[in-house]
Amino acid sequence: MAHRPTSRSFLFVGLALFFIFTLTYLRQSSPLSPEARAPGHVDRSMPNVEITDKMLQGGVVMQKMGNETAKAELGRASWKLFHTMMAQFPDKPTAEQQETLRSYIYLYSRLYPCGECASHFQTLLAKFPPQVSSRSAAAAWACHVHNEVNKRLHKDIFDCSKIGDFYDCGCAHDEEGEGETNKDKDGNQKGVEKPADANGADPEKEIVDPQKGLQNGRNLKPEAFTPVEINPEP
Repeated sequence: MAHRPTSRSFLFVGLALFFIFTLTYLRQSSPLSPEARAPGHVDRSMPNVEITDKMLQGGVVMQKMGNETAKAELGRASWKLFHTMMAQFPDKPTAEQQETLRSYIYLYSRLYPCGECASHFQTLLAKFPPQVSSRSAAAAWACHVHNEVNKRLHKDIFDCSKIGDFYDCGCAHDEEGEGETNKDKDGNQKGVEKPADANGADPEKEIVDPQKGLQNGRNLKPEAFTPVEINPEP
Protein backbone atom coordinates (compact mmCIF):
# COMPACT_ATOMS: atom_id res chain seq x y z
CA MET A 1 0.00 0.00 0.00
CA ALA A 2 2.90 2.36 0.67
CA HIS A 3 3.90 2.25 -3.02
CA ARG A 4 0.45 3.36 -4.35
CA PRO A 5 1.04 7.19 -4.15
CA THR A 6 4.37 6.79 -5.90
CA SER A 7 2.76 4.74 -8.69
CA ARG A 8 0.07 7.37 -9.14
CA SER A 9 2.72 10.08 -9.38
CA PHE A 10 4.53 8.19 -12.12
CA LEU A 11 1.21 7.70 -13.91
CA PHE A 12 0.36 11.40 -13.82
CA VAL A 13 3.84 12.39 -14.97
CA GLY A 14 3.68 9.88 -17.81
CA LEU A 15 0.27 11.16 -18.93
CA ALA A 16 1.49 14.76 -18.78
CA LEU A 17 4.55 13.98 -20.88
CA PHE A 18 2.44 12.07 -23.41
CA PHE A 19 0.06 15.03 -23.70
CA ILE A 20 2.93 17.47 -24.20
CA PHE A 21 4.62 15.32 -26.86
CA THR A 22 1.30 14.84 -28.67
CA LEU A 23 0.64 18.59 -28.83
CA THR A 24 4.18 19.24 -30.04
CA TYR A 25 3.84 16.67 -32.83
CA LEU A 26 0.45 17.98 -33.96
CA ARG A 27 1.74 21.55 -34.15
CA GLN A 28 4.71 20.48 -36.26
CA SER A 29 2.64 18.40 -38.68
CA SER A 30 -0.21 20.91 -39.11
CA PRO A 31 -0.23 23.24 -42.16
CA LEU A 32 1.67 26.46 -41.70
CA SER A 33 -0.36 29.56 -41.06
CA PRO A 34 -0.57 32.20 -43.84
CA GLU A 35 1.71 34.43 -41.78
CA ALA A 36 4.34 31.69 -41.52
CA ARG A 37 4.11 30.79 -45.21
CA ALA A 38 4.21 34.38 -46.51
CA PRO A 39 5.34 36.74 -43.76
CA GLY A 40 4.90 39.89 -45.81
CA HIS A 41 1.42 39.12 -47.09
CA VAL A 42 -0.49 39.31 -43.81
CA ASP A 43 0.51 42.87 -43.03
CA ARG A 44 -1.93 45.14 -44.85
CA SER A 45 0.17 48.26 -44.49
CA MET A 46 2.20 49.53 -47.43
CA PRO A 47 5.90 48.70 -47.14
CA ASN A 48 8.21 51.67 -46.93
CA VAL A 49 10.35 50.84 -49.97
CA GLU A 50 12.61 53.47 -51.46
CA ILE A 51 13.33 53.09 -55.16
CA THR A 52 17.07 53.58 -55.45
CA ASP A 53 19.28 54.09 -58.50
CA LYS A 54 20.80 50.70 -57.78
CA MET A 55 17.38 49.08 -58.17
CA LEU A 56 16.63 50.98 -61.38
CA GLN A 57 20.00 50.53 -63.04
CA GLY A 58 20.63 46.93 -62.00
CA GLY A 59 21.10 44.01 -64.33
CA VAL A 60 18.50 41.68 -65.80
CA VAL A 61 16.86 39.44 -63.22
CA MET A 62 15.23 36.83 -65.45
CA GLN A 63 16.80 33.93 -67.33
CA LYS A 64 16.79 33.22 -71.05
CA MET A 65 13.48 32.12 -72.58
CA GLY A 66 14.04 29.24 -74.97
CA ASN A 67 10.48 28.68 -76.21
CA GLU A 68 10.15 30.88 -79.29
CA THR A 69 6.35 30.59 -79.39
CA ALA A 70 6.02 31.68 -75.77
CA LYS A 71 8.50 34.49 -76.42
CA ALA A 72 6.46 35.80 -79.38
CA GLU A 73 3.17 35.65 -77.45
CA LEU A 74 4.77 37.43 -74.51
CA GLY A 75 6.13 40.13 -76.81
CA ARG A 76 2.75 40.86 -78.40
CA ALA A 77 1.02 41.05 -75.02
CA SER A 78 3.79 43.20 -73.55
CA TRP A 79 3.73 45.74 -76.37
CA LYS A 80 -0.05 45.95 -75.98
CA LEU A 81 0.41 46.73 -72.29
CA PHE A 82 3.23 49.16 -73.01
CA HIS A 83 1.45 51.24 -75.66
CA THR A 84 -1.85 51.22 -73.76
CA MET A 85 -0.07 52.51 -70.67
CA MET A 86 1.46 55.39 -72.62
CA ALA A 87 -1.89 56.27 -74.21
CA GLN A 88 -3.50 56.38 -70.75
CA PHE A 89 -0.71 58.42 -69.19
CA PRO A 90 -1.79 61.95 -68.13
CA ASP A 91 -1.35 64.64 -70.76
CA LYS A 92 0.05 66.96 -68.09
CA PRO A 93 1.61 64.64 -65.50
CA THR A 94 2.93 65.81 -62.17
CA ALA A 95 6.60 65.40 -61.30
CA GLU A 96 5.70 62.40 -59.12
CA GLN A 97 3.74 60.78 -61.97
CA GLN A 98 6.62 61.31 -64.38
CA GLU A 99 9.07 59.72 -61.96
CA THR A 100 6.67 56.82 -61.37
CA LEU A 101 6.48 56.01 -65.08
CA ARG A 102 10.24 56.40 -65.51
CA SER A 103 10.92 54.07 -62.58
CA TYR A 104 8.41 51.53 -63.90
CA ILE A 105 10.11 51.41 -67.29
CA TYR A 106 13.54 50.76 -65.78
CA LEU A 107 12.18 48.12 -63.39
CA TYR A 108 10.29 46.60 -66.33
CA SER A 109 13.60 46.24 -68.19
CA ARG A 110 15.00 44.23 -65.27
CA LEU A 111 11.98 41.98 -64.64
CA TYR A 112 10.78 41.26 -68.18
CA PRO A 113 10.34 37.45 -68.26
CA CYS A 114 12.51 36.99 -71.35
CA GLY A 115 16.07 37.55 -70.14
CA GLU A 116 17.72 38.12 -73.52
CA CYS A 117 14.87 40.44 -74.57
CA ALA A 118 15.28 42.40 -71.33
CA SER A 119 18.99 42.77 -72.02
CA HIS A 120 18.30 44.23 -75.46
CA PHE A 121 15.70 46.56 -73.95
CA GLN A 122 18.19 47.83 -71.39
CA THR A 123 20.59 48.64 -74.22
CA LEU A 124 17.85 50.70 -75.86
CA LEU A 125 17.10 52.52 -72.60
CA ALA A 126 20.75 53.48 -72.29
CA LYS A 127 20.63 54.95 -75.80
CA PHE A 128 17.08 56.36 -75.70
CA PRO A 129 16.06 57.29 -72.12
CA PRO A 130 12.30 57.35 -71.39
CA GLN A 131 10.41 60.52 -72.32
CA VAL A 132 7.71 61.12 -69.69
CA SER A 133 6.92 64.83 -69.88
CA SER A 134 3.46 64.22 -71.39
CA ARG A 135 1.21 61.56 -72.88
CA SER A 136 2.32 62.42 -76.41
CA ALA A 137 5.99 62.35 -75.46
CA ALA A 138 5.62 58.97 -73.74
CA ALA A 139 3.63 57.49 -76.63
CA ALA A 140 6.09 58.77 -79.23
CA TRP A 141 9.05 57.45 -77.24
CA ALA A 142 7.43 54.01 -76.83
CA CYS A 143 6.71 53.84 -80.56
CA HIS A 144 10.29 54.84 -81.40
CA VAL A 145 11.70 52.15 -79.10
CA HIS A 146 9.29 49.60 -80.58
CA ASN A 147 10.53 50.50 -84.05
CA GLU A 148 14.13 50.04 -82.90
CA VAL A 149 13.21 46.51 -81.82
CA ASN A 150 11.41 45.90 -85.13
CA LYS A 151 14.49 47.01 -87.06
CA ARG A 152 16.62 44.49 -85.22
CA LEU A 153 14.05 41.75 -85.86
CA HIS A 154 13.53 42.81 -89.51
CA LYS A 155 9.85 43.59 -88.96
CA ASP A 156 7.65 46.35 -90.35
CA ILE A 157 8.15 49.86 -89.01
CA PHE A 158 5.21 51.69 -87.40
CA ASP A 159 4.07 55.12 -88.49
CA CYS A 160 4.26 56.66 -85.02
CA SER A 161 1.64 59.27 -85.86
CA LYS A 162 -0.84 56.40 -86.22
CA ILE A 163 0.30 54.11 -83.41
CA GLY A 164 -3.23 54.21 -81.98
CA ASP A 165 -4.50 52.42 -85.08
CA PHE A 166 -2.70 49.32 -83.86
CA TYR A 167 -3.16 49.69 -80.09
CA ASP A 168 -6.61 50.86 -79.01
CA CYS A 169 -6.34 51.96 -75.38
CA GLY A 170 -10.10 52.26 -74.83
CA CYS A 171 -9.41 55.57 -73.12
CA ALA A 172 -12.30 57.21 -71.33
CA HIS A 173 -10.81 60.65 -71.96
CA ASP A 174 -11.46 60.16 -75.68
CA GLU A 175 -15.20 59.91 -75.02
CA GLU A 176 -15.55 62.74 -72.49
CA GLY A 177 -17.17 65.96 -73.58
CA GLU A 178 -18.57 64.60 -76.83
CA GLY A 179 -22.29 64.25 -76.01
CA GLU A 180 -24.61 65.95 -78.44
CA THR A 181 -21.78 67.86 -80.09
CA ASN A 182 -20.65 64.64 -81.76
CA LYS A 183 -23.87 64.21 -83.73
CA ASP A 184 -24.56 65.39 -87.27
CA LYS A 185 -27.55 67.42 -88.39
CA ASP A 186 -29.65 64.25 -88.73
CA GLY A 187 -28.97 63.26 -85.12
CA ASN A 188 -26.66 60.41 -86.05
CA GLN A 189 -23.41 59.78 -84.19
CA LYS A 190 -20.45 61.14 -86.12
CA GLY A 191 -17.87 58.62 -87.11
CA VAL A 192 -20.29 55.67 -86.83
CA GLU A 193 -20.91 54.09 -90.18
CA LYS A 194 -24.42 53.11 -91.22
CA PRO A 195 -25.22 49.65 -92.60
CA ALA A 196 -24.83 49.04 -96.31
CA ASP A 197 -27.49 50.81 -98.34
CA ALA A 198 -29.33 49.66 -101.39
CA ASN A 199 -26.47 50.81 -103.59
CA GLY A 200 -24.16 48.29 -101.93
CA ALA A 201 -22.00 50.63 -99.85
CA ASP A 202 -19.21 48.69 -98.21
CA PRO A 203 -19.81 48.51 -94.41
CA GLU A 204 -16.19 47.44 -93.84
CA LYS A 205 -14.57 50.60 -95.18
CA GLU A 206 -12.44 52.67 -92.85
CA ILE A 207 -14.38 54.65 -90.25
CA VAL A 208 -13.14 58.17 -89.66
CA ASP A 209 -14.39 60.40 -86.84
CA PRO A 210 -14.56 63.93 -88.30
CA GLN A 211 -14.38 65.57 -84.87
CA LYS A 212 -11.50 63.66 -83.33
CA GLY A 213 -9.74 62.67 -86.52
CA LEU A 214 -9.41 59.08 -85.29
CA GLN A 215 -9.15 56.02 -87.47
CA ASN A 216 -10.03 52.49 -86.40
CA GLY A 217 -9.55 53.00 -82.69
CA ARG A 218 -6.76 55.54 -82.73
CA ASN A 219 -6.77 57.34 -79.40
CA LEU A 220 -4.18 60.05 -79.88
CA LYS A 221 -5.50 63.25 -81.41
CA PRO A 222 -3.34 64.52 -84.27
CA GLU A 223 -3.34 68.06 -82.90
CA ALA A 224 -2.31 66.76 -79.46
CA PHE A 225 0.32 64.42 -80.81
CA THR A 226 3.19 66.85 -80.92
CA PRO A 227 6.15 65.35 -82.79
CA VAL A 228 8.83 64.41 -80.31
CA GLU A 229 12.42 64.07 -81.45
CA ILE A 230 14.03 61.05 -79.85
CA ASN A 231 17.76 61.60 -79.77
CA PRO A 232 20.23 58.94 -78.64
CA GLU A 233 22.39 59.64 -75.66
CA PRO A 234 25.95 60.76 -76.59
